[in-house]
Amino acid sequence: MGWLDAHLVPLVDGVAYGLLLFVVAAGMMAAFAVGGVLNLAHGVLVALGAYTAATLTDGSWIATGLAHLVGTVAGAGGGGLLAAVLHPLRRRGHLVQALLTMGIAFVCADALRTAFGPYDLTVAVPAGLDGTANLFGHPYPAYRLAIILAAVALAVGGWFVLTRTRSGAAVRAAVDDSPILATLGISPAAVQSGVLVVAGGLAGLAGALGAPVLGVGPTTGVAALLVSLVVVVLGGLRSVGATLAAALGVGQVQTLGVALVPTWAPFLLFAAMATALVLRAGRTS
Repeated sequence: MGWLDAHLVPLVDGVAYGLLLFVVAAGMMAAFAVGGVLNLAHGVLVALGAYTAATLTDGSWIATGLAHLVGTVAGAGGGGLLAAVLHPLRRRGHLVQALLTMGIAFVCADALRTAFGPYDLTVAVPAGLDGTANLFGHPYPAYRLAIILAAVALAVGGWFVLTRTRSGAAVRAAVDDSPILATLGISPAAVQSGVLVVAGGLAGLAGALGAPVLGVGPTTGVAALLVSLVVVVLGGLRSVGATLAAALGVGQVQTLGVALVPTWAPFLLFAAMATALVLRAGRTS
């Protein structure tokens, strides 16, 4: 119990951060796995949700709920615009998609910086979640516990939709056998565009939900894109569960790295990603 007491808070911090990273990265994973789009503008959609939360939240529950709703809708709208812009380029390969979405990301990031300024913004947490909760005798930020519950609910909801609904069956068919899906009268392109809209909504919600923890500022979009890439590379593109496991692993590496070896913490994520790539290449060779 002594070891657990000493490391409980960092371990739970890692879980909370990892689950938040799952929500951040899930949209990027879905866009690539189903929509076939390498969306390097994903971080901007997360930043859009974060700035929405910073603008609308005043510490009340109503304002917080409104900020999450508006952030989700704004992200979904951005995903829809990306789907429309990228539709003519679906057969041009991922390099063209990456270049276009990177250009869009630069333009949108500059627009956000112009609109909200070059400084970091603060986000108010609603009453009841702005204090601490008792976690096995240890004080722990209540908002981070709320993030854990919200992320678990989103993960379970995503799994249920993908595995137990007709919409999820259409999404899986669009990945596995799109010609068969087309013979059933369902357009694979429409399914893929819909997934981009949902992915954008997830990104906006992740930004609004994580704004009090991740922070809101000019670097929010870049940071969200980098951690999303790491999670997607580690988890692969075929399973919500694998993405969740990768996000939890990244959360633990980052949190424990900051606690134990803060000087090396920024490099641990990319070391883990490089190791995973080498091991994966070794299994396929």
